[in-house]
Amino acid sequence: MAKKVGILFGMEDTFPWAFIDKVNELGKGKVVAEAVQIDKVQQGIDYGYSVIFDRISQEVPFYRAYLKNAALMGTAVINNPFWWSADEKFFNNCLAMELGIPVPKTVLLPSKERPDNTTEKSFRNLVAPLDWEYIFNYIGFPAYMKPHDGGGWKSVYRVENADELFASHEETGQLVMMLQEEIIFEDYYRVYCLGQKYVHIMPYEPRNEFHLRYATEPKTTGAAHEKLMKTITDYTLKLNQALGYDFNTVEFAIRDGVPYAIDFCNPAPDADIHSVGQANFDWIVEHSAKYAIEKATAHKEKENNTSWGTFMKNAAGIASPKTTKARVNLKSAAEVKKAATKKASPAAKKTTAKTTAKKTTTKKTPAKAKPAAKKGK
Repeated sequence: MAKKVGILFGMEDTFPWAFIDKVNELGKGKVVAEAVQIDKVQQGIDYGYSVIFDRISQEVPFYRAYLKNAALMGTAVINNPFWWSADEKFFNNCLAMELGIPVPKTVLLPSKERPDNTTEKSFRNLVAPLDWEYIFNYIGFPAYMKPHDGGGWKSVYRVENADELFASHEETGQLVMMLQEEIIFEDYYRVYCLGQKYVHIMPYEPRNEFHLRYATEPKTTGAAHEKLMKTITDYTLKLNQALGYDFNTVEFAIRDGVPYAIDFCNPAPDADIHSVGQANFDWIVEHSAKYAIEKATAHKEKENNTSWGTFMKNAAGIASPKTTKARVNLKSAAEVKKAATKKASPAAKKTTAKTTAKKTTTKKTPAKAKPAAKKGK
């Protein structure tokens, strides 16, 4: 009996059908693919898919619940719906530091508006105002403010100063935001990673118009380029193996030859031929089909066939964490603040001191920062 692969998708039209065709071509009748069909979802029922490729459950909670049931019944779901539900970008950055991978300096900001069903008493542990002087000295300006668990460049702001930050924060409602150092880059790459082993590095220019972002060339050449590509490959594999993602993209901004991981929580990344281009599209279709067939062939009935990352595996093992170089370099909050205070110039202190009395809510509404240009996903 043929193993069945399904793909769950929404508005995209080029990748899903090409994926289905390629699986059916390469599967040679032993593995077949189709668009997932759902006419009912009963608890504890296996609906017959060895593999389901998820492209849409981040937008449709009904689908996410369906996929969790499927994974429990033994379907290999790409990507793991349990981990996808738990993951977010701020945690990604924290984990990257543990792995020794460079990331922009980042702090977490509480939501501007209180979450539903909470009161002021719900936030008795939160000091108001925040230590803005320290935050601004640490991050610097210009900076980016973005949702800690968002995607698609929604609600992302580039802010030039404290006033723009406070004005932009007014627009964010109940979103929990991150404030992140701006990396002035000389080169930029977007990287597909499949099965935590197949890596495809794409020169990318996020400042171009949407349809031209992949129409660029590497800025490095020769031995320096080879070294950079190896480092990016190593970082990409390390991140995806830790997170457990089978299909993800990682973005790297290159500053002074160092690749900084900017965004690596993209479990439903853009794969449309009209944005990624023919060559990149052909690679992702070929390798995603190949990987889906591998997972279907390896599928075992009524077993856990969904991938889990090394972070969760190590945690579940209750093993004592190994002291890595990155962990040794981590400092306490007091140590970091002491070092930042020493580095801050008198001029910087004078500027930021004016903001320390500011709370997140301000009576004055300065000129609003324009949302950053949207980037394809």
